[in-house]
Amino acid sequence: MTKSGLIEKVAAKVEGLTLKQTEIIVDTVFDSMKEALAGGDKIEIRGFGNFRLRERRPRKARNPKTGESVDVPQKVALHFKMGKALKESLNLDSRG
Repeated sequence: MTKSGLIEKVAAKVEGLTLKQTEIIVDTVFDSMKEALAGGDKIEIRGFGNFRLRERRPRKARNPKTGESVDVPQKVALHFKMGKALKESLNLDSRG
């Protein structure tokens, strides 16, 4: 699903909102999530999952093409852990 697809689905569910108004709402939600993560907060959406940042330590890696050793710097990665309800719904969908 794309952002525009999400906007269309939300606008179809909520009567009286235009696509432009719905786009502003969706953008606000995403911007708020970005700000919270940038501020070091964890985002918890019950029934869906948790988002948080994790630091990855610097490490040595190998260039597969040349075999040369490469230093990979420390970086921050986004981590998502599924909530129980989402996990259960996905497991049910994959069986049937």
